[in-house]
Amino acid sequence: MKFTKMHGLGNDYIYVNCFEERVTDAPTLSRAISDRHRGVGSDGLILICPSNVADVRMEMYNVDGSRAQMCGNGIRCVAKYAYEHGLARKTPMRIETDAGVLELALRCRDDQVESVRVDMGRPQLAPESLPATFPGDRIVDYPVEIAGEAYRVTCVSMGNPHSVVFVDDLDAFDLLRIGPQFECAPCFPERINAHFVQVQNPSRVRMKTWERGSGSTQACGTGASAVCVAGALTGRTQRQIIARLPGGDLELEWAENDHIYMTGPATEVFTGDWPCQDSSM
Repeated sequence: MKFTKMHGLGNDYIYVNCFEERVTDAPTLSRAISDRHRGVGSDGLILICPSNVADVRMEMYNVDGSRAQMCGNGIRCVAKYAYEHGLARKTPMRIETDAGVLELALRCRDDQVESVRVDMGRPQLAPESLPATFPGDRIVDYPVEIAGEAYRVTCVSMGNPHSVVFVDDLDAFDLLRIGPQFECAPCFPERINAHFVQVQNPSRVRMKTWERGSGSTQACGTGASAVCVAGALTGRTQRQIIARLPGGDLELEWAENDHIYMTGPATEVFTGDWPCQDSSM
């Protein structure tokens, strides 16, 4: 089975062109091929498939084999692959995901995709959209106790669930200890993507991410979109910001039409052959 390793700001996935390849057991394949010691190594597996409603379809699996609805960094890489490999030579491009069909504008030079602007759609704030067990019609700076410690959390669904906590000192924040506690907290019955953010000024933030099913990652596009919303809702930031993640910067805008627009790069690293004949383990 041929595969391509790609990343968006270090948020890396293994991509399989299912126009040409057949994957019979995607969860098992994701666990095996994503292993950084015994496999290729990645934050998960993304299948690029035919679609009946868009130009291509994106099917995504985390390191642990669980299905994920969407990934902002991953979808930029899908667009780059689809354009450069001739699956959809167009801009804007429409990509079907488990969170709906999204439209992407590609910035190209010499037939190569340099960056992608994604219309991430409208954020959802109702607790049931995550889901979360908090009262009220939205969760904004809400006091919560996680593993015996007090936090104020803002929750946003971007087709997948996110919690955002603003901190004073991101460098001193123990993501590896606290991230898993947020992911599996009882108030998030289907787990959560947890983001911890330090505001540098009203138009710039720094953030760290603990992704549901994948752990600490270099970048999270849907998470950065949620941070843009959370910053505006709590009055900490403007509606247009630059988010600095461990892997680099993303540009975010919560526009007047209520859509979030995310702009960032996509990079192809290498291609290879996975030896299993049935495309699993």
